[in-house]
Amino acid sequence: MSLSLVVLAAGMGSRYGGLKQIDPVGPSGETVLDYAVFDALRAGFARVVFVIRRDFEALFREKIGARYSGRIAVDYVFQSLEALPAGGVVPAGREKPWGTGHAVWCARAALPGSFAVINADDFYGADSFTQLAEFLRATRGPAHAMVGFRLASTLSEHGAVSRGVTSTAVDGALRSIVETHGITAGEVGPAGKYSGNEFVSMNCWGFTPALFAGLDGKFREFLAGLVARDEGTPPTPDPMKAEFYLPVAVSEMITRGEATVRVLPTESAWFGITYRDDKPRVQAALAALVRAGRYPAQLWA
Repeated sequence: MSLSLVVLAAGMGSRYGGLKQIDPVGPSGETVLDYAVFDALRAGFARVVFVIRRDFEALFREKIGARYSGRIAVDYVFQSLEALPAGGVVPAGREKPWGTGHAVWCARAALPGSFAVINADDFYGADSFTQLAEFLRATRGPAHAMVGFRLASTLSEHGAVSRGVTSTAVDGALRSIVETHGITAGEVGPAGKYSGNEFVSMNCWGFTPALFAGLDGKFREFLAGLVARDEGTPPTPDPMKAEFYLPVAVSEMITRGEATVRVLPTESAWFGITYRDDKPRVQAALAALVRAGRYPAQLWA
C-alpha cells in the first residue's frame, strides 16, 4: 500500500512573524519540516502532499519542494477561502482561513489511499511516523489514528498555546477532543488545572479515505451554521472568525458513531515553533538528537 503524507503548510505563522515553514533550525540549515519528511521516508511513506496558499507557491516550491526532488514524490494542493462545496458562499468581509479541517478537505481529490496529516512547523519524532505507517497498512474503512503527546511536553515558555485535549477509553479508543485555547505552563502541574499527563492532539493523524465522507458533511454543517436563521439575529459562530478545526470534526464523527480513532501514545519528543523565541530551544533539541546519532548532521547529504 502506498502511503501519502499531507503537510498543512498554508499558515504564515502570524505570532511567529514570518513563513516559519522555511526557517532553518537544523545544524546544516534544515527546517523542522525536513525532519518530518525524513522520518516519513524512513517509515515507508512514498509521497508528500503540501497544502499551501497560491500567494507563496513559488517561494515554497523553491525553498521547500525542491529539497525533496528525487527523494519522494511531491504534490501541491491549494487552500483558499473560495474552495467550498457546491453552493457555498464566502461571507462578505471574511479574510480569515477556514482552518485545518478545511485544509484536509481541500486535499481530498489528491488522496486516493490512506494518508497521514501533520503540521509543517512541528517536530513529531520518528516513532510517530512508524506507528502511523504500521496502523494504516493494517486498517480499512472508517477507522483512523491519532498520535498522542503528553500535554506537559508540548508547551511554550514564551506564551499561551492551543491544544486539543483528549478523552480516551481504557482500550485506547479516542472518545473526544476539546480544542482548548490559551493554555500556559503555569496551568500545568500538581497544583494546576492540568496534570500534564493528558494526551493532546498535535495534528498528527492517520486516516483512510473513508474520512472524507464524514468530513464533507461536517464542513457543510459548519458553513450552514454561519448563516443567521432568524432575521435580526446574528449567526453563531462568528462568520468572520470561526474555523473548521480538524480535531473538532473528527470528535463529532466519533460521537455520532461515524468513525473510530485509535490513540497511538508516543514518548517521542515533540517541539514546535509557535513564537520566535522558541527557535533557540528547537535548534538545541535538534543538535542534541544529531549528537545522539538519531539523525545525520547533514540530513539530505
